[in-house]
Amino acid sequence: MTAPLPPLADEFESHRPRLFGLAYRLLGSAHEAEDAVQDAYLRFSGADRAAIEHPGAWLARTVTNLCLTRLTSARARHEEYRGPWLPEPVLTSDGTLGPLESAERRDQVSMAMLVLLERLTPSERAVYVLREAFGYGHREIADVLSLSEANCRQLYRRAVARVAGPEGRFEPAPERQEELVTRFITAAREGDVAGLERLFAEDVVWWSDGGGKVSAALRPVEGREKVVRFLVGAAQRFATGWTYAVVEVNGASGVAAWGGDVLVGVAAFELRDGLIAQVRAAMNPDKLDFVRRQLARS
Repeated sequence: MTAPLPPLADEFESHRPRLFGLAYRLLGSAHEAEDAVQDAYLRFSGADRAAIEHPGAWLARTVTNLCLTRLTSARARHEEYRGPWLPEPVLTSDGTLGPLESAERRDQVSMAMLVLLERLTPSERAVYVLREAFGYGHREIADVLSLSEANCRQLYRRAVARVAGPEGRFEPAPERQEELVTRFITAAREGDVAGLERLFAEDVVWWSDGGGKVSAALRPVEGREKVVRFLVGAAQRFATGWTYAVVEVNGASGVAAWGGDVLVGVAAFELRDGLIAQVRAAMNPDKLDFVRRQLARS
């Protein structure tokens, strides 16, 4: 006698966190990841569940292919985007993107890595994420993507070469990250030019993503002196009365900023040799919605 199937919603919910983590890594967008996962639920609810031997694998395949479709149209939208396009930030201290107990796992969800993944074709990105973040073998990936194993190996090699940098991206220990970010908040709040200069690498780059919806730099600000001048000027013009807090964003210490009760920005920091080398600040209100909901639940 065949064992009864578990309730549809309960079975799907047991897979939802993993599916969201997969979709977010593929898309770099929390709201699109949620949409892809919901579409997968609709397909799951309409499928013959008795014929699905391994629901987790079936759902992962479905979400991956839904994301591949979205990635094709997303590239065109990114090219038309006003100012720098950045991934949507996600707070990770609550386990939203799964366990991030190692530097390698944190690197896989960092803003820096998500930006690098934009270099890849949709198929390259899918192979890379399934292999690096979820430990799939090439045979499993081939089954998910309906490709040959040899083709998947080739896509993976290309993806690794395209996201590789001249140096490691692993961040220092979390305690050191938090210390640097806290010092940044203090210096920025006080307009301490010398203090800011001591925190930034000489070739630091500040990226602001306002999406044309809020005031933000339309080009990256490059170099220590220019970044400090930009921050001090922006603070005087726009950030009077803002409050700040250290948050764990995409696996590393970052900053959330509020104007009154409104979340106005989330910044992710990339550190190198004990200094801030890159800052990616999401300020587009649409890209802050997921973090707002996370904060409301905490």
